[in-house]
Amino acid sequence: MDRGEGQQWRSAPGNLFSTPRQFRISQGGVVGIELDGINPPIEPPPETKYIRRVRIRSKLLTEFWGRPMDLTAVVLLPFGFDEHPEARYPLLIHHGHFGERDFTEFREQPPEAGLVPEYSERFRLEGYNIIQQEVAHENFKAWTGPGFPRFVVLKIEHANPYYDDSYAVNSANLGPYGDAIMTELLPEVEREFRCIGEGWARFTCGGSTGGWEALAAQVFYPDMLNGCFAACPDPIDFRAYTVVDIYKDKNAYFQEGPWGRVPRPGMRDAHGGVITTLEQTNRRELVLGTRGRSGDQWDIWEAVFSPCDDDGYPKRLWDKRTGVIDPEVAGYWREHYDLRYILERDWATLGPKVRGKVHIYCGTADNYFLNNAVELMEEFLDRASDPPADAVVDYECGSEHCWNGDHERPNAISRLRYHEMYVDQMLARMKATAPAGADLTSWRY
Repeated sequence: MDRGEGQQWRSAPGNLFSTPRQFRISQGGVVGIELDGINPPIEPPPETKYIRRVRIRSKLLTEFWGRPMDLTAVVLLPFGFDEHPEARYPLLIHHGHFGERDFTEFREQPPEAGLVPEYSERFRLEGYNIIQQEVAHENFKAWTGPGFPRFVVLKIEHANPYYDDSYAVNSANLGPYGDAIMTELLPEVEREFRCIGEGWARFTCGGSTGGWEALAAQVFYPDMLNGCFAACPDPIDFRAYTVVDIYKDKNAYFQEGPWGRVPRPGMRDAHGGVITTLEQTNRRELVLGTRGRSGDQWDIWEAVFSPCDDDGYPKRLWDKRTGVIDPEVAGYWREHYDLRYILERDWATLGPKVRGKVHIYCGTADNYFLNNAVELMEEFLDRASDPPADAVVDYECGSEHCWNGDHERPNAISRLRYHEMYVDQMLARMKATAPAGADLTSWRY
């Protein structure tokens, strides 16, 4: 079970490790290593005037796992929360990985003096650590400045035995995390921090894993949320499970034709160069842990989306060694977690509940090919009728993973400003959909 590290064995408290040693293979004899280190306990970041923490014992998850299971969360409070006890606030649920267990994108102090610049390989930027602190401080000044809408923002910590994140849905292998979050955690957060506590005043956003979760929450709990803003979401149509159509393809690792087969890419760089193949990525996970226990990406997708196998572990979508796809498992995935398929299948009932609420953003050069599924979702949303979807699907040509709708700033900056980007759209949505007599003023000080 998680011990505060987000189910990452590399940093799990109590795990032993050896000091790295350098040696030559050709030297012969025995090279000894010693488990001379131990990972220390991990303490949560401290609370502040604006950042608070919540922990609840989940009845639903405790019953599923047969042992005490908690849900924890970190909450960002609006400016003036203590000074305005009469105010009731809208709630923004910012979905993301367990590593985001604090609001590092909000920094009360200016950047540290004398901070040594660090180069970001991902964004090809010198001094990105300083840039992050500068942007975080600007975010904080805007958050506490005059005229900025006062929201409560929630980040959820739901590490589990398979990953740092449950994907915020009910699952045969992980348990009823969706219901636990929406019906146990949210009421407690909204009670303690004086939220309005109604669907018209709740929104959700996130990128990558968080993008999938934001859209999934809107689909599975349509009345409880008034809008989702999903950036670079994990596959939302399994006809494009990155580069695999799990319903038609026979093998995940190879594009097969009459004269031969070509390895499928797993990750690409900004120029389209293949960094890893799908087979390499999956075989690496198999080295790290059998039966879906690597703690990495493809394994958690199986843990969330698959039925439980006879051995008690997630049933494989494909053989991890050969890539051969199990069509029965693929069918289960379609009926339970293919978000485009579910929306289209149930549009008669879901359409009126999600109309105007869906916003999806993705770069056309997403490193994990996630734009492929977004395009398939867009095709359905464009032709949906009775009612029309009134959805927003937007792209940035050539942008990599993490693009979230900002056509003015690069990914490196816009990914740090989620809470600012969608506020105007949320305000307009609340004004247009709030019931008669709803509180639209107490939190606008």
